[in-house]
Amino acid sequence: MQIRFEELEKRLTEKLIPLYLIHGDEPLFIQEAGDAIRAAARRAGCAEREIFVVEQGFKWDGLRIAHSNLGLFSERRLIDLRIPSGKPGVEGAKVLENYAQTLDDQQVTMITLPRADRVMQATAWFKALSAVAAVIPVYPLEREALPRWIEARLEKLGLRVTADALALLTTYSEGNLLAARQEIEKLALLFPEGRLDVTQVESAITDVARYDVLALSEAWLSGDVTRALRLLYALKEEGETPTLLAWQFAEDVHALCAVRAQTMKGAPLAQAVREARIWGKRQAAMEKAARRVSNADLPILLNMLAKLDALAKGLFPTSAYGDFWQTLTHLALRLCGANVAARQRYHV
Repeated sequence: MQIRFEELEKRLTEKLIPLYLIHGDEPLFIQEAGDAIRAAARRAGCAEREIFVVEQGFKWDGLRIAHSNLGLFSERRLIDLRIPSGKPGVEGAKVLENYAQTLDDQQVTMITLPRADRVMQATAWFKALSAVAAVIPVYPLEREALPRWIEARLEKLGLRVTADALALLTTYSEGNLLAARQEIEKLALLFPEGRLDVTQVESAITDVARYDVLALSEAWLSGDVTRALRLLYALKEEGETPTLLAWQFAEDVHALCAVRAQTMKGAPLAQAVREARIWGKRQAAMEKAARRVSNADLPILLNMLAKLDALAKGLFPTSAYGDFWQTLTHLALRLCGANVAARQRYHV
């Protein structure tokens, strides 16, 4: 039985079952799902809690004993099993398969795993557990859903925000929900009630956003100039490797050329993007780029890739547009569709 993270608390109030399986790659939601299950277990009379973390050298006998040691007069308890690697090993796999077949209502077990990919989901032990467990997948929040998530969190604390304040909070919170929650709680302490404007928010919060190269790729393919520039600046400040950024830009330009070549042969755009092996959020971004970037711009971008790579590796002292970061910014703005005046405004 699969349960959406958003439905978990409601389901826990209706019925507590012997096994919960949490898997995903969003730390905040993993933590909150665990908190909700632990609270429900306490309400149901699980006075004891045993934690097992599967690390190198972990002894599975401890879990076996805890699982089988259910005396007639023993109190209900919660078994909290965490497998950070998602790989229990041969012995652990057998223990987990047996565990799934010997559940007891006197005991609630919560197993936490990283995101279950196809390989993990195909294992016998995962299939055995998921067949009898409430499975709760927790994935990162899509950027488009972040503003509403922030608003909902603030509303629970009795706060509302103006549109400008919400936009600022969204920008400062992207990619780091754990820190975002802390900032929201800080606002509730500083401003216990009412409507927050951008000045109040700006005076109180810290920029806690985390960015990665794929987010930058999505931004410049989408043509989002403001976000692309912010990501470039943030990655530069964080010390991101220029060679990785140069590689990602080259991959995107080559993929865009492949998409354009297929569409010129009559292939539908969505099909051409899939054939270029672009997936997820970047698929929609690539479709925007294919509609926006002109045929005249593609050769210019292609011709600059070798110089960009040389600058990233320190093999080329300067380019027509300056150092590596200036050059990448210039090319990113061109890919975004910024006109000459806009590129000059940013001094690139």
